[in-house]
Amino acid sequence: MSKILTTQLSGLLQRITQNEEEAIEETARLLAQAGIGAGNIYFACFGEMQAVEVNALNAVERFTKLLPWSNDTILEEADRVCIFTRSAFDEDALALAQKLNDDFIPFAAVASEVPTTENPLAELAYTYISTRIRGGLLPNDLGERIVVPHTIAALFIYEAIKMAFDEMLSLDDEEL
Repeated sequence: MSKILTTQLSGLLQRITQNEEEAIEETARLLAQAGIGAGNIYFACFGEMQAVEVNALNAVERFTKLLPWSNDTILEEADRVCIFTRSAFDEDALALAQKLNDDFIPFAAVASEVPTTENPLAELAYTYISTRIRGGLLPNDLGERIVVPHTIAALFIYEAIKMAFDEMLSLDDEEL
């Protein structure tokens, strides 16, 4: 069973890479605006996606200029936010997205649904990345699909954003 899981996860990560490369680059660029300037970066993570913020704040290679997010966070014009949520229809994530949009704070979003005009989070976000998860990866004995790796996909996307972001910041340091 672990070989099947490995194959399915590999396929998911390849789909993300093939379909979201440009959006990942755009998101890194958006966050780099705060990284290079006077702003701070926040990851607003909902549900199990909080693992992304925990990793970004506590990993050996921390995400530069990232501060912990809370509902009490007061944002400045130069700040940037990346919302990580399982679904583009999550009420809390959408409420935050609408507030950020109303306050003219540029933000990115990561959720499972692909960007369409029916995707409210993708419509509000400056950049949007889909985890491309439509359901469980493996069938169980009852024929139901199990293993829905939202956190694994989000952490993969986070690492891809971080690599591009770090490269952008190092290029900026070289130009100084």
